[in-house]
Amino acid sequence: MRKRRPTIIDVAERAKVSKSTAARALTAGENILPETRERVLAAARAVGYERNHLAVGMRSGRSGMLGLVIPDITNPFWADVARGAQDRAAEADVSLLVFSSDWDPAKEESHLRALRRARVDGAIVNPVSDALDDLDRFGLPFVLIGSSAERFADVSSVGSDIGQAVRLGLDHLVSKGHHAPTLIVGPRSRLARTRFLNAVQRHCIARDVDPAQLLIEDGEYTLEGGREAMLRVLDRPRLGHVCIFAANDMMAIGAMMAVRERGLSCPDDVSILGFDGIPSGAFTFPGLTTIAKPGRDIGVRAVESLFDEIEGRPEHGRVYMPCRLIDRDSLADLSREPRKLAG
Repeated sequence: MRKRRPTIIDVAERAKVSKSTAARALTAGENILPETRERVLAAARAVGYERNHLAVGMRSGRSGMLGLVIPDITNPFWADVARGAQDRAAEADVSLLVFSSDWDPAKEESHLRALRRARVDGAIVNPVSDALDDLDRFGLPFVLIGSSAERFADVSSVGSDIGQAVRLGLDHLVSKGHHAPTLIVGPRSRLARTRFLNAVQRHCIARDVDPAQLLIEDGEYTLEGGREAMLRVLDRPRLGHVCIFAANDMMAIGAMMAVRERGLSCPDDVSILGFDGIPSGAFTFPGLTTIAKPGRDIGVRAVESLFDEIEGRPEHGRVYMPCRLIDRDSLADLSREPRKLAG
């Protein structure tokens, strides 16, 4: 026979207190002696009691659940964001529902509808499309994440400081003697591509460098996308060493695969710089030099911002999280050699 779910009455009987006392102890209520609270908590653990969050939510107007919509759960960077958000939510005894939109606006819209039906207290969203109509109709607090969220100035958002990250990467390349890297970026439909290229252009102009001398190859933000883009780069006529600055680490690792496929060496023939700082970059051969974005910190800060929105103390605007360089072995040092033409 299926066992009955323990109730607060079972807890009260085991702790030898009234039902109301047990309820106050379990909800951090006032006028409860510490020893009584501990006795009630021990009784709850002993009988296997768990609070009915649905019933609590109906009484309080809160569900104790948050939503998170990210574009690609298979990308370790976004998984890291989700982990940070989950850890911070758990600290507050809040559950997190995670959805992956796969960069598809229709899927994103479907996930937002599901969150509305679930009556979450608020949501964190990496917006895939320009339209915020669904979020405007959401009727609940929300915070945006990712570089594409930066375009919504009147909405609270959290993301990497892409300008700072691109400057860090380009300056490091110059320090290694790579003055005109080829850029492997995402497809034209992605706003992240535009933001990356705009940051590159601003940096070049500030350093009195013509950004037109930097070649650009489009691809998907995947291993295969980086591999195919790198093969196209290697098919171009070129002189000397080739340097790549990839818009994410998945593409950078895919580019490494293409270099080996063509019988070439990284970094002897091709230098590669990534962007994200995913853990697998430490295990490639050679290890991938990359600009690490603070994925977990973004998740944590986004949940904290959402808590502020829920409590009615929002700080609308953009929170920029700084990035850092992870220097490994995928870049050749040409700074002491005669200047070579980049690919």
